[in-house]
Amino acid sequence: MKPKPEPKAKPTPVRVLAWPGVVRWALRRAAGALFVLLVVTVLVFAATEAAPGDAATARLGPQAPAGAVEALRAQLGLDRPAPVRYLDWLGHAVRGDFGASYANGRPVGELIADRFGNSLVLGLAALAVLVPLAVGLGLWAGLRAGRRGDRIVSGTALGLAAVPEFVTGALLMAVFAAGLGWLPAVSLLGAGQGPLDEPSVLVLPVLTLVSVCLAQNLRLVRAGVAEAARSPAVVAARLNGVPELRVAVRYVLPAGLGPAVPVLARSVAYLLGGALVAESLFGFPGLAALLVDATAGRDVPVVQAVALLGAAVAVAANLAGDVAVHLLEPVRGHTR
Repeated sequence: MKPKPEPKAKPTPVRVLAWPGVVRWALRRAAGALFVLLVVTVLVFAATEAAPGDAATARLGPQAPAGAVEALRAQLGLDRPAPVRYLDWLGHAVRGDFGASYANGRPVGELIADRFGNSLVLGLAALAVLVPLAVGLGLWAGLRAGRRGDRIVSGTALGLAAVPEFVTGALLMAVFAAGLGWLPAVSLLGAGQGPLDEPSVLVLPVLTLVSVCLAQNLRLVRAGVAEAARSPAVVAARLNGVPELRVAVRYVLPAGLGPAVPVLARSVAYLLGGALVAESLFGFPGLAALLVDATAGRDVPVVQAVALLGAAVAVAANLAGDVAVHLLEPVRGHTR
């Protein structure tokens, strides 16, 4: 008598998301993000107040007569109490009005708009390279956990994480600009030009930024994929004859992305918010250069606006990451 064949295990289905609950949770997180931004406005204003000197002394110089300095302070509104100036600044900032630059009198919004587009292009270009590399290499290495390919990829990522950003940028500049002459050493743009008019100026800053963010994201995706590949749902799917590519995309990848999404969100904030070291190293005309110049000249409205914009990008990216993790959690829960 032939023994009865054992029934094949069936993969556990993914439960349907309770969208009303997700929406309520997202609204609570959004309210928390708005509160964080309010706290950031207090910190930014307090930091600019605590810095030595002010725009009047920076513009007139240390040898200027006291009367001239006081007159300029009154003209700029710096003689008013700090709480009054904070509330006035916050009320205008909520409406998108950050005042005028102390240095040249131009609206701060125009100054930021001139540079934000450049930083946005740089950040999006770096993001377009980072995400496929981190997810693709992390998935490939995680499915080969413990093998030679996994060790090579993980070791390379660990090596990149150990090198400071400015060292990586300097090495890239020495090799590809000074040595081979393939790329420009600095990312300067002509009058009226944008980064897309000279795409070559983006290559070295993008590679520098990617080298900073790639290692941690790749290793987290790899760790999540390696764990998910051993889960009962994945084993059951393979027993049922599901093609390996579908197993990787349908079961393994969602679980592998869960741990990496919060870090990837912080990387997005770092890339889109303007990377100070990379932009300064290559002379890229983005928000970093604007912030450095404004800080040196005590141009408080510009410093406050750029800092607040960077914080808003970071808060929004982290909120999006939290929502993505919440949406992926049912998948992870059934693939462990």
